[in-house]
Amino acid sequence: MFENVYDSRFLRACLHWFTVHEKLWQMKIPTLRALSPTDGRYSEKVNDLRDIFSEFGLMRFRVMVEVRWLQFLADEPDIEEVGPISSAMKEVLNRIVDDFSLDDAERVKKIEATTNHDVKAVEYFIRERLGGGPETRPLKDFLHFGCTSEDINNLSYALMLRSARSDVLSPQMRALGNKLKAMAREYAELPMLSRTHGQTASPTTLGKELANVAARLERAQEQFAAVKILGKFNGAVGNYNAHVVAYPDTEWQAISQRFIESLGIQSNPYTTQIEPHDWTAEYSHTLLRYNTILIDFARDIWGYISLGYFKQKVAKNEVGSSTMPHKVNPIDFENAEGNLGMANAMLSHFAAKLPISRWQRDLTDSTVQRNFGVATGYVVIAMQSLRKGVEKLQVNREAIHADVSAAWEVLAEAVQTVMRRYGIPEPYEKLKALTRGQAVNKEVLHKFITSLEIPDGEKQRLLDLAPETYTGLAAKQARDI
Repeated sequence: MFENVYDSRFLRACLHWFTVHEKLWQMKIPTLRALSPTDGRYSEKVNDLRDIFSEFGLMRFRVMVEVRWLQFLADEPDIEEVGPISSAMKEVLNRIVDDFSLDDAERVKKIEATTNHDVKAVEYFIRERLGGGPETRPLKDFLHFGCTSEDINNLSYALMLRSARSDVLSPQMRALGNKLKAMAREYAELPMLSRTHGQTASPTTLGKELANVAARLERAQEQFAAVKILGKFNGAVGNYNAHVVAYPDTEWQAISQRFIESLGIQSNPYTTQIEPHDWTAEYSHTLLRYNTILIDFARDIWGYISLGYFKQKVAKNEVGSSTMPHKVNPIDFENAEGNLGMANAMLSHFAAKLPISRWQRDLTDSTVQRNFGVATGYVVIAMQSLRKGVEKLQVNREAIHADVSAAWEVLAEAVQTVMRRYGIPEPYEKLKALTRGQAVNKEVLHKFITSLEIPDGEKQRLLDLAPETYTGLAAKQARDI
């Protein structure tokens, strides 16, 4: 029993995970000398991205694509020269992928120092790992069969971005969205003064304002999740030229599509040497729009903290200001806003640059794509800051109530609207003369209401109204989120 467990791929994968992370810890770059804050000051916050977007991660995905293509060819009846392969050799190939380690990555780099070509170095590494057994010769000959480097690279980057979305970003988006929805329901009925153009406006509830953000984020997250991740696997300029010369009667388009889809990616059949990156622009744009909503949220919460609507939980030894001891700064929301801006600047460049290439191929995309992890890192840092900041918020009911209950001028909208219903002439103009630029309190407004020629029941309804009860359907909308 234990021998079978030990031989399982699952256990080997677990052991590999611990080995890789132990090595990553041992080889950690001194953060004080890192050029990028994602590998320096904020390095611990982006650990979930390292095995996805690092040079090691890129090598690992390239190895996976090369090996899976070789295995796929071996299962194709038309390609008799390479398959079928034995179960033992299938296991050898699986181990090359599943057990890829930092030592393996270092070996690839050593080979690259000779080849001066990163993808070819991966091919030669796999050749080495296959060894010299009788079954390996045809396999070595069919490594990288019909491929251009971009066939390997575009699928590797597609796998990277898919993994980042499904394993890191989407869970964090859901967690933040669920927290805001819970807060929206908790504070659904807490009246709060609105501000439009910075001026007092018709009241809302705190829960409804949080529900607005949650709804926007949910829609943006759905759009991000709906972006179809595409890949190509069709040779040097996208026409299967070499494939057809070698095997003219084989259905290469169908084989390519099946292989791409076996990796969980959708096939793009019409490309040049490169997949044109339109989907990458869509991915970047939808993530950018999600981030923009977060920036708007961070700024609003910053403002509400400034108004005293929220207090922040105080950490005993934390310093808010180097000179003003009383301060508890909204640093988490400021940090999030700054890092989201960095992310959006890069995502905007990805979207604008990557779909553009000279003729069938140039290399301007290559260096840009290597920054996917940096942009994603800024998003992750920002989202962690936002969640931390939200958790520290303490609603100051007294301040919120004091603000809204003193703003009797906001009931001018209610009064003039009822006046319209009962045909009183120039209702807007009359309320404008009463309230605009003047101090309005309960007595002033009630005197005006009492003078109106409207049914007694309607008059009493207006007299019973207070700023904190004039919230429309805000509470229901907040509960419904």
